[in-house]
Amino acid sequence: MDRPKSRRLDSRRIYPALVFIPLFYALVRYGPPILFFALVTGASLCALAEFYKLYYRDARTPVDVGLGLGLLAVLLTSLQWPGLVSVRTACLAALVTVLTARLVTPRERTHGLVDSAVLLFGVLYVGLTLGTLLSTRSLPEGEWLIFFLFLVTWAGDAGAYYAGMTLGRHKLAPVVSPNKTIEGLIGGLLLALVVAFLARAWFLPSFSPIDCLATSVLLTGAGVVGDLTESVLKRSAGVKDSGGIIPAHGGMLDRLDSLLFAAPMFYYYVILVKG
Repeated sequence: MDRPKSRRLDSRRIYPALVFIPLFYALVRYGPPILFFALVTGASLCALAEFYKLYYRDARTPVDVGLGLGLLAVLLTSLQWPGLVSVRTACLAALVTVLTARLVTPRERTHGLVDSAVLLFGVLYVGLTLGTLLSTRSLPEGEWLIFFLFLVTWAGDAGAYYAGMTLGRHKLAPVVSPNKTIEGLIGGLLLALVVAFLARAWFLPSFSPIDCLATSVLLTGAGVVGDLTESVLKRSAGVKDSGGIIPAHGGMLDRLDSLLFAAPMFYYYVILVKG
């Protein structure tokens, strides 16, 4: 989100968005659900691989990483096709598989407890959060709800970045992420609110002005929490970015950190408040 004021605004941040947004619109609006499932699964697998790199530094861990990626694919499949395998079954299978895998892993047994915890946590951290994108897409007006979620969340992210760079003075969470400011949070909220009302006028008239206000606050707040949560994980691993797959943005996990919390928040708002 927002960065130190001493750094110049990085214009390269806009280039990936110019390429991705039209492709994303075409895929969600006109593509079958299986293509959206493939997009979410691909991004989730990439994010989980980056998450595991924060902890697994041993050359003998491909088995653990591969196991986690496979379990994530099963969990996302259960969310896309619950009639094929239930989410409860997928989570139970993940738990049993992770525990029994310690019997054959090449890693030293002294790592067993932490390895198991990291392996299972990564699957749930990425799978259960980003998996709500699949659940949202399956709702009535699902494609428009996805657009609304992404646009408002990204607006909050971008507004926080630019407001924090230009106006930031007061630290938001100095211990966790010293570069994030209260001014950045306010800027992100204001831009998210503007985009929410524009989206309502453009393609989602079923959302009331109250819905726009509520979701702007919820998504911006959830995005900040998701960003700060990932900052804690990266700080504990001693790295700045989870990867470098996206120019000027870092890794896939860096790009999706806001959505990890915003996507579930939005999904439950829609099904509980909007019915």
